[in-house]
Amino acid sequence: MRGPAAQALGRVVSWRQRAQRLRGVPLVAVLRLIGAQPDRYDPHKWHTCRGVLSVTGTRFMNWNCGQGGGGAIDLVIHLHQLGFGPALKWLESHFGAAGIVAPSPSPRRSLALPPPSPEHLEGVRRYLSQERHLPAALLEGLIGSGSLYADARANAVFILRSKLHEPVGAELRGTTAVPWRGMAPGSCKDRGFFAVPTAPLLATIVLCESAIDAMSCHALHPQYRCLSTAGTRPNPAWLAELLGHADQLYCGFDSDDTGEAMAQSMMRLYPAIQRLRPSRKDWNDVLRMAP
Repeated sequence: MRGPAAQALGRVVSWRQRAQRLRGVPLVAVLRLIGAQPDRYDPHKWHTCRGVLSVTGTRFMNWNCGQGGGGAIDLVIHLHQLGFGPALKWLESHFGAAGIVAPSPSPRRSLALPPPSPEHLEGVRRYLSQERHLPAALLEGLIGSGSLYADARANAVFILRSKLHEPVGAELRGTTAVPWRGMAPGSCKDRGFFAVPTAPLLATIVLCESAIDAMSCHALHPQYRCLSTAGTRPNPAWLAELLGHADQLYCGFDSDDTGEAMAQSMMRLYPAIQRLRPSRKDWNDVLRMAP
């Protein structure tokens, strides 16, 4: 068999193979990843952004809305209100194409921020200003507030803060020749976010996928307060409360397939949110290409 029919069949087989690998991801691993909390008294119940779920093996049931399903794909579709394809991409982005999960998930670790390393700060400052084209004044303000510093591996450390301004995590970005990004051990992305400016002085908010994108968006649009969701997530736990404090909230996720799918999912969950799409792939690309 050749031609378009064969190509279409190949795509169907590919989707089926991907789905088969990812359906086996443990539901508890997905729930922990999105910040769901186990019930204090019933180990089969989990408190999520969409209500209380009962989980038994590979099956789940949401008693708040009378919906249930089986397997990790169904769970992601339910929690994030995604279509089948975007749900597969979400699982692959977090667990790999093979759906590999650590065999024994450990309890949530305490936050362990990397200690500041002043001797590497100039290298981090140079990377962010020269390679990422971020304004020096913006960098100095964040460094002065303690929201940005360098660690012993010359990573840029961007602090996530709770509504009480307490550190609850950190995005880490490599600044040497080897590209690298990650989170500080014990980070809880659903308890807070990285923000530019750090204080809630501006009533219009833009949600971005990373700290560097949030900084870039604010450099381009200083009238907006820009926050990082620390990954492409349509429903951070702090989002609903944030909506009540913003005059306008925009989703500024990347202009790629994943960013578009997650933005549409977020706007379905929260119709008051509007799309603010970067003219290139992401906000830092826009900033670096600006005249």
